Amino acid sequence: MLDTHGRKYVQPLIKYFADGFIKVGVSANEVTIIALLLGLGVPLSIYLGYSWIGVVLLWISGFLDAVDGTIARLKGSNLFGALMDVTFDRIVEIGIILIMAIKYPENNFLFLLLTSSIIISMTIFLTVGTLSAKVSEKSFYYQAGLAERTEGFIFFSGMILCPQYLKIIIIIFILIIMITVGQRMTEARKILK
Repeated sequence: MLDTHGRKYVQPLIKYFADGFIKVGVSANEVTIIALLLGLGVPLSIYLGYSWIGVVLLWISGFLDAVDGTIARLKGSNLFGALMDVTFDRIVEIGIILIMAIKYPENNFLFLLLTSSIIISMTIFLTVGTLSAKVSEKSFYYQAGLAERTEGFIFFSGMILCPQYLKIIIIIFILIIMITVGQRMTEARKILK
């Protein structure tokens, strides 16, 4: 929801950084790789007990994830770059969930449910994006929903910084993702005929 409705407010900053990377000759795919490397620093930071550093790395990685897409749109889309982008996003999320499950094993069932809900939501998102004749500015049709990337970052940040509320944060996160699943299935039923 925040990505869909709030992007217009941060797009000038995203474009500023995209233009800067383009000026120095850094490609969208290279920014995607930088975002992944920073994102992999998140679970490492959590493991080492540097929660705030992990959250900062998460948000910088996410910001660069938006920058790489802007570069791709300005310089011409790259389908392999789109594949890397979606895959690397999931790698970072999986890394966070795995390290949190190691640190807080009493919540492993909830982490399993969270992972399952993300898989279901992403399966619908990617399948509709592939099968839909609709187009968007991205490499495939982008299905909006209540839980988009920014909401995920908010919940992951809460999980990292407030482990005393971990159970409730995970449960709310799962519920919001499942509402998104319902939204995406409803939309899919209308557009995939």
